[in-house]
Amino acid sequence: MSKSTLNFPKKSKSTKELMDFVNAHKSKDVDWKNGRAFCLVYSPGEERTKMIKEIFDLYYSDNALNPGATPSLTKMETQVIAMCADLFNGDENVRGNITSGGTESILLAVKTARDWAKKNKPNVTTPEVIIAASAHPAFIKAFQYFGINYKAIPLDNYKADADLIKEAITENTIMLVASAPSYPHGLMDPISKIASLAKQNNILCHVDSCIGGFILPFLQKLGHEIESFDFQVDGVTSISADLHKYGYSPKGASIVLYKNAELRKFQFSVYTKWNGGVYGSPTMGGTRPGGCIAGSWAAINGIGEEGYLEMAEKTIHTTKALIHGVKEIEELDIIGEPKMTIFSFKSDTINVYQLADILNKKGWHFERQHLPPSLHFTVNYIHKEVVDEFLADLKVSVEEVKKFNLSKIGDKIQVGIVKGLKKVLPKGTISKIQKSQSSSEDIHKENTAPMYGMMNVLSGSEDLDEIVLDFMDKINTLEND
Repeated sequence: MSKSTLNFPKKSKSTKELMDFVNAHKSKDVDWKNGRAFCLVYSPGEERTKMIKEIFDLYYSDNALNPGATPSLTKMETQVIAMCADLFNGDENVRGNITSGGTESILLAVKTARDWAKKNKPNVTTPEVIIAASAHPAFIKAFQYFGINYKAIPLDNYKADADLIKEAITENTIMLVASAPSYPHGLMDPISKIASLAKQNNILCHVDSCIGGFILPFLQKLGHEIESFDFQVDGVTSISADLHKYGYSPKGASIVLYKNAELRKFQFSVYTKWNGGVYGSPTMGGTRPGGCIAGSWAAINGIGEEGYLEMAEKTIHTTKALIHGVKEIEELDIIGEPKMTIFSFKSDTINVYQLADILNKKGWHFERQHLPPSLHFTVNYIHKEVVDEFLADLKVSVEEVKKFNLSKIGDKIQVGIVKGLKKVLPKGTISKIQKSQSSSEDIHKENTAPMYGMMNVLSGSEDLDEIVLDFMDKINTLEND
């Protein structure tokens, strides 16, 4: 057997054999249970997780594709929709569905806008959606999938610029998008202004609150200064919010809500000429995992407003403590004035990608960003126990980066070379050089600062596209096992 192949198993393995494999490999995963990951995973604590998992397990194998076969799941989803409509200040006309995650919620909202425009705006020849440059890339995926044009509008102090959005609207515009908050920096777009523009132009307005939807309302109830972002804002026609983030439901579960039933009908897929019978599907997937629906229902009911308020208060307190600690380090600058539980910081004096490498080696996991180079932190309930430890490691790590060393010079030289080459080499050359120099073992290398510096320089170029495509292709190959 060659290194790049693996035969399908002829015999079953014992539970011990399977667990030995899992334990050997899972130990390399990020330690999120102890609050070492500021991204990807959201936890309400052991007791609440145990309660949610108990309900989830009852529906582990259930499929909500056919409502007649699983009426209990239909009831649960209906109740989740109604409870979320209430949470987001909607009325009895609001309709929605549980989806597999924020990306599917966004895809459905874009598909709905396209089909709504076909019926309601017949003069539109090439449908177009206007987003801010900070909008989630799931929108770009939706435009690619559904063949819709888009305009990504430059930001104003890292927020959507309503004036530029107004100028960008044309007769082909079918929807405006606002973020509550935007993922990169945790900042709220001027949602009321954007929604007002949508209403004035008789087009739709989608609020992407995938990351903020299940904490912003509770911060508002606690008296924190959070601007309105939901159905009480005149002009908002749909909202996406992830249950598996601050809703603390199992992965993956999100919700997409529409102002009324007539709008949601454009989301559905119906085919009545199939030999197998009438086929109707509310979301993108055919099979709809029952465990995620049941787990979402369990999370909302088992935690309740009281529990969400308690977790929101502790999480925002933790966030403010972290931001305060970052601000005390003169080399670091918080981007904007985040009012939620997400923040990012940059630096004009040190290489934040080198800082990230050092923090990774100390066991911390978070996300690197570019435009500008920055580090991104999503804070949730379990991080309340690690504030002092993280800030202590952060201060030490900043001092380490400041030390003069050859790797620091090497990083600058490599990034400088890329800047020069970008101007003179034909398209695609840099990506070919990168492929020839990298091997599958490089994917998880510890010194990533030069790579991220290069990506910042190449942002938006054909070269970076090819490098990312090559990286994605390598991830699930046996050479990388």
